[in-house]
Amino acid sequence: MTTTWTITLTKGGRTKIGYPAVQLADDGDRISVRAPWAAEGVRDFGFVRFEPGDVFVEHFWRTRWYAVKEVRSGEGVLKGWYCDVTRPAVVREGGILVEDLDLDLWVSADGKTVLRLDEDEFAESGLAASDPEAAARAVRALDALEEQARSADGLTALLG
Repeated sequence: MTTTWTITLTKGGRTKIGYPAVQLADDGDRISVRAPWAAEGVRDFGFVRFEPGDVFVEHFWRTRWYAVKEVRSGEGVLKGWYCDVTRPAVVREGGILVEDLDLDLWVSADGKTVLRLDEDEFAESGLAASDPEAAARAVRALDALEEQARSADGLTALLG
């Protein structure tokens, strides 16, 4: 039997996007799902393009302040990993709710390019003033992801 989830990504109390995903695994802390590129059209970041046909294997943790998304083309070629700094995922009947905290990390398929993203948006979000503990956890999560990405085992060590 296949378990299907609705992934809901929120930001600032509003839903950014919702999409269906198929469960691959759930160890009680990390839940892994597969989903096609859910946004309309192409999103070109300059360092990577997300486009129709791309497949995301997404890993959400109930206890960690991030999500890691392995991105592959429709042909199965690894593009890299997009990491969202989030509050821990809330998993409830039929859905996985994830609150985006603006900070992101991109890691290329070869692991040579590691980019911290959206630090300006994070600073402008006001989280440091409204919830200093969450802001500190978010920064620590981004630092930990970057450190892991730059290590010999890379992000795959988190996903094995």
